[in-house]
Amino acid sequence: MKAAVSLLRNHLGFARIHAKAAPLDKYPLRGNPLESIISSCHNEYHRPRCRFVQYIRSGDTHKRLGMVSENGCKMIELSNLTCAATDMVQFIQQRYCMDSLLDSSQFLEVNDVMEDLRLLPPIDAPVKIIGVTCNYYDSCNEQNLRIPKFPEFFVKFNTSITGALDNIRAHHVAKRIDYGCQLAVVIGCKCRNVPRVEAMGCVFGYMIAQDITARDWNVLLGGQTLLGKSLDSFCPLGSVIVHKCHVPDVNNLWIKTIVNGKERQSGNTRNMIFKIDYIIHRLSQFMTLCPGDIILTGTPAGAGAYQTPSSFLKPGDLVESEIQKLGKMRNKVVNPYA
Repeated sequence: MKAAVSLLRNHLGFARIHAKAAPLDKYPLRGNPLESIISSCHNEYHRPRCRFVQYIRSGDTHKRLGMVSENGCKMIELSNLTCAATDMVQFIQQRYCMDSLLDSSQFLEVNDVMEDLRLLPPIDAPVKIIGVTCNYYDSCNEQNLRIPKFPEFFVKFNTSITGALDNIRAHHVAKRIDYGCQLAVVIGCKCRNVPRVEAMGCVFGYMIAQDITARDWNVLLGGQTLLGKSLDSFCPLGSVIVHKCHVPDVNNLWIKTIVNGKERQSGNTRNMIFKIDYIIHRLSQFMTLCPGDIILTGTPAGAGAYQTPSSFLKPGDLVESEIQKLGKMRNKVVNPYA
């Protein structure tokens, strides 16, 4: 049996989802076997909770929304058994009460995660993807930069989104491709001019993101940050969105990036310069934030550009991204014609 998707590695263990290809060209299946996964033995974590996935089934083209257990073995198909939307952004807009959803889930049919399930990015069409530059103390230190007084932002387009096990394409226009594992915040409501004390109430949940960057466009060729950040496949997301109710202390989660089995990044969200509440407060002073908007909160030290010597991604490399409580991604770098 081939495992197509690995989910949810945290302090309690791993989880998994098996998949086969479905006829949806936007989400090509990679199909590489993955390592065996050890599941948690605690019964509570075998029950689907507020950990949301988007997926399709083999032979189907209809996107579905599900809720999976922390060990990844069990799931509830929300879009089939409830009035939940089939799209994650629309589901967020429905403003479900998570307590009620958890209560009602005990009366819904719980199934094993089957082989005909094909995982998609948790959100594939947000209105905005906004990132924060230099938001970790150790990242500033390795670049010999002063600690910023205010956050600086960049944007990525949603066409750069790819899945938790999809390939990162080494485009021929990008020669120095870098990585950066980031905690991604998913906005839960439309908001503007949000006071800092109310900002966390605007959050729906969290997921893992990789901010893949073409450093040659970002720095060397005139500072074309938009182009360097937004190439197709340069924003892997997933594999789940974990509702904020399951992340009681988002300011104390470890973050790791491993490239070809070697640890490159090892940090913790407590080292963020600007915390999530301030970032949301700051952004909302200038623009309306919408349900499903994604905020990339920065990456810790260890990016390839600042290794000695520099170490950029190339076809054949395997990038593993992991954040405590949120899971794990695994993306292979391929040439643009693979």
